[in-house]
Amino acid sequence: MPREVVAVRFLYLMNSESHNQSAPAPETAVRKPRSAYDQVGGLYYVPRMLDKIRLFARGELHPDYHPNLGRNADGWCCNYLKVNYPELRTRVLAGGEDAEILEWCYAQGRRLNEHDVWVWNQCVSRIGWRDAASARLEVVKAQSGLAHRTDIVTMMDYFDVDEGRKP
Repeated sequence: MPREVVAVRFLYLMNSESHNQSAPAPETAVRKPRSAYDQVGGLYYVPRMLDKIRLFARGELHPDYHPNLGRNADGWCCNYLKVNYPELRTRVLAGGEDAEILEWCYAQGRRLNEHDVWVWNQCVSRIGWRDAASARLEVVKAQSGLAHRTDIVTMMDYFDVDEGRKP
């Protein structure tokens, strides 16, 4: 990617006032993030959120993901960790591995114990199953031609099928 594109993307991220970074990327974005089932420190979803931040900054995140950056599951995750999304975004873009970023989250917010990790994983892995997100799950399944798939019962299941990780 040309340096100018990276510079434009970086300035956009640093100057963004809102959590919703839906402005078009300066270059065609083509990638989807890692699975929500990937873990760091035993936590589901965190690597996906960090991956979306990095991909967006490089102009590589598929545009379908732009409206929800820092919102919905990203927001719930930040709230659970007690960190501010724009500050997390800045830290992620400063560099480092996922485990380092999670340690930063613990230092800035709160350190999770084994029970906290279990609670988060139980909650995030069931989003869309008999809850407020169930109707949304059915809508996105239908939009993706997956309405017939009764095996897709959570948003995490949907992500993996929609993004090509599962048949």
